Amino acid sequence: ARLRDACLGLGVKRETLLKLFEQHNGEFIKKVGHSRVQGTYNRYRTIYRHLCEFVPKVYRRDDIPLKELNLTFINNFEYFLRTEKKCRTNTVWGYMIGLKHVISIARNSGALPFNPFAGYINSPESVDRGYLTEREIQTLMETPVKSGTCELVRDLFIFSVFTGLAYADVKALTTDRLQTFFDGNLWIITRRRKTNTESNIRLLDVPKRIIEKYKGLSKDGHVFPVPSNGRCNTILKELGRQCGFKIRLTYHVARHTNATTVLLSHGVPIETVSRLLGHTDLKTTQIYARITNQKISSDMEILSHKLEKMEKEICDAI
Repeated sequence: ARLRDACLGLGVKRETLLKLFEQHNGEFIKKVGHSRVQGTYNRYRTIYRHLCEFVPKVYRRDDIPLKELNLTFINNFEYFLRTEKKCRTNTVWGYMIGLKHVISIARNSGALPFNPFAGYINSPESVDRGYLTEREIQTLMETPVKSGTCELVRDLFIFSVFTGLAYADVKALTTDRLQTFFDGNLWIITRRRKTNTESNIRLLDVPKRIIEKYKGLSKDGHVFPVPSNGRCNTILKELGRQCGFKIRLTYHVARHTNATTVLLSHGVPIETVSRLLGHTDLKTTQIYARITNQKISSDMEILSHKLEKMEKEICDAI
């Protein structure tokens, strides 16, 4: 009888995409602040909102059974994001990764016996991530600021330039995370809020000076009295304009600057850079990293000294 009912679809729970997504988001929000971050939840919520608009518009129904998902549905949703929602390539890529993850939950639970993403091809565009040069960092520090808040934001930005910490990690940083480590030096012993990966950073003189400057000015054991992300970026944008920078200065530029100008340009191996930034994949570090002309010149100068004798002999023979 159960086999007959299953064949007829009687008594069988029809799992649907939007219900699955809603359930996923409901579970995810409970983990925010613990093992998950608000930004990732916001992205899943946006994907869900777009799906709630897409399914009725294209399929003329309120929801769609998981077993009706196929490559056509996936491609149609991507097209909807690009055309109706005017999403850029990398935004679309991020949304499709999120959708794929939620669908994988259904696959792993046995609710979906096939992969609707089979044959789907999409990849992000390479982005030239902005960073400041040594000269620009100096310019930023020498430019007069209008208020104590502006000075604080600039100092926090410079702190991240020399530590690689993202805004969320600086905001969450507490004094108990500042520890004298095995080598007798002061370190930040922490985990990245975005990925929950270990990120242990030995502090250089500049960040130590900034920590000392704001000691005792924050509450609840936090190291800094950090303004909101929006407020920081508004101030940084204005500072960047004052300094005459070509790039749009945001807090995340500090992290790119740390990877490029502070670490890689001074010969720190990319594997070490990856650990310092708390990346889970070396490929992520390679996206941040670029070889500057200054580094090329420096490396060629070293090579020139090593080849000096050989080059002299060859030049004499020419």
